[in-house]
Amino acid sequence: MSNNAKRQILVTSALPYANGSIHLGHLLEYIQTDIWVRFQKSRGHECYYVCADDAHGTAIMLRAEQEGITSQQLIDRVNAEHQADFARFGVDFDNYYSTHSEENRRHSEHIYTALRDNGYIASRDIEQMYDPQRGMFLADRFIKGTCPNCHTPDQYGDNCEACGAAYTPAELIDPVSAISGATPVVKSSTHYFFELPKFEAFLKEWTRSGRLQPQIANKLQEWFEDGLNDWDISRDAPYFGFEIPDAPGKYFYVWVDAPIGYMASFQQLCEREGIDFEHFWQRDSDTELYHFIGKDIVYFHALFWPAMLEGAGLRTPTAVNCHGFVTVNGAKMSKSRGTFIKAETFEQYLEPETLRYYFASRLTSGVDDLDLNLGDFTNRVNADLVGKVVNIASRCAGFVKKSGGRLSAECREPERVQRYIDEGEAIAAEFEAREFARAVRRIMALADDANQFIAEAEPWVLAKQAGRELEVLDICSLGINLFRQLMVYLAPIMPKLAEDARAFLNLDTLDWESRRRVLRDHPIEKFKPLMTRIDSASIDNMIEASKEDLVEEKKLKAGGGSADKYQEDESTADTFEPLAEQIAIDDFARLDLRIARIVSAEYVEGADKLLKLELDIGLEKRTVFSGIRAQYAPEALEGRLTVMIANLAPRKMRFGVSEGMVLAAGGPASQDDGIYLLSPDNGARPGQRIS
Repeated sequence: MSNNAKRQILVTSALPYANGSIHLGHLLEYIQTDIWVRFQKSRGHECYYVCADDAHGTAIMLRAEQEGITSQQLIDRVNAEHQADFARFGVDFDNYYSTHSEENRRHSEHIYTALRDNGYIASRDIEQMYDPQRGMFLADRFIKGTCPNCHTPDQYGDNCEACGAAYTPAELIDPVSAISGATPVVKSSTHYFFELPKFEAFLKEWTRSGRLQPQIANKLQEWFEDGLNDWDISRDAPYFGFEIPDAPGKYFYVWVDAPIGYMASFQQLCEREGIDFEHFWQRDSDTELYHFIGKDIVYFHALFWPAMLEGAGLRTPTAVNCHGFVTVNGAKMSKSRGTFIKAETFEQYLEPETLRYYFASRLTSGVDDLDLNLGDFTNRVNADLVGKVVNIASRCAGFVKKSGGRLSAECREPERVQRYIDEGEAIAAEFEAREFARAVRRIMALADDANQFIAEAEPWVLAKQAGRELEVLDICSLGINLFRQLMVYLAPIMPKLAEDARAFLNLDTLDWESRRRVLRDHPIEKFKPLMTRIDSASIDNMIEASKEDLVEEKKLKAGGGSADKYQEDESTADTFEPLAEQIAIDDFARLDLRIARIVSAEYVEGADKLLKLELDIGLEKRTVFSGIRAQYAPEALEGRLTVMIANLAPRKMRFGVSEGMVLAAGGPASQDDGIYLLSPDNGARPGQRIS
């Protein structure tokens, strides 16, 4: 679609659940979406960004009961906390709402009624586990018992976390309700179903129409191969949500009204701002609708949601854009290690826009996970933003001020400025395609060019020579113009930095087209530092503070925790394996422990837990298979030092021969906090023996 024509665009991010704090894993999505929306607005398009808290479900109801407050009080409090967290990171919604709203009730009832009247809703009796003490039906995650496969106790009702076996709650040994501890009984209930198989032909075409990333479209084909099933859209009372219009005591399942919450939030915005709601949602609308979501909820957004909209006679999304998960230092976020970092905690120690920049510098249009390597994060922010971009303005501003505070009337190198202006179209194409990392690389290439120009021109040397004041002003005026170009391109990523730069440059706007006007004989304000370097102490303090958050959560959970298996939380119990049988020093001395550098790491096809490592141990290289796949992305391991047992006999495996073993630490299977490599201090050399 041409970027010259003004477009009408509605954008949403997935709704955060109203049952916990916003953390860095959440922020990736909202920052990605906000950058794209700000870019569209900078280009002059009519673009709206709406979101809301996902406020319904059993988990909300149970947590409110646990805290001794109403569900409404809980979701109101969390809603305010979420909006404050998003504001910290410059995520600028045009409207942020709640799925527990009258607008959402009306739209949910309308869509359900349309689906029912068009013959897409069926009902039938099903048998479920029932808690006789609480008087409520139990979802699988609210049932615990002993795994029927490996006999590990305290497992949830759908799969075993110890052995990975899948089963039904009825197969659990000695099942109990995770809510009351009572033994559940089997009870029959009437449920309502959305007949998804009737949309198979539509969905096959829709998912292959370019609306999804190729990886996602290919993954969804597995559902068609296995055959689509009817979708249970009802839940029995007690339940916090909307009652189904023609079914007393039955409530819409939370995933029914959650995406409809996009419509409800936009409805509130339309009524407040006088926007034509129907124009955006009618079937043949020429507007655009984009959803940004995590890859874990793609089925709801790419199968159920478009089918519901199609069945109700409404427009379907222009595109559903999926992203991967966030890891920290190559491993999944961990509360015990302090890498499960809340938005509020990050802001206490670091400038939030630095995270926006780092995410942008790593984001592509794909669905791969993104690793927040804190060392690389520090280096990149300090080198790119402080050392390159801000450095241009700080180098030049003082000389301009000494010359009266106005830029030169003539541009020293108009062809250089024009090259920066022309590059804006290529950068815009990268932003449009959500290839933010490529856009950042292009912007930083311009920053390198600007710094090289200033370094070669040496205005600080010329300033010491009599009669060369105008030449110094010309050089620094060009530097300021180049800085302005960079800030136009960085504004969607770093809006606060851009606003401070706009005030310094004494401009009305930094929108995309404003870059075409070269600043001549233009006054600027006194320069104030725009960014400061990140120091390692701030990172360390943030990690420690996140561990302190964990201590507080332990205190809060002492009186009982949430029964929601899927709450984004790790076990807070500090559990350790019992000490092994003692050995003699001679036994230990037989182990040849060597420092090894990981030359390469890759996934092992057909193995869920293994990574294939190529290790440099000085005089030779070894291949080792290690069961650390769940904790590390392969690219995060390359170049890292670790420790291996070099004299372990080679072991022939199905995937090849493992020529040793790397050392790692982990907890018991029932309290899995991951398996993590041992890492020697910097300065160690591959091949050194550990004694």
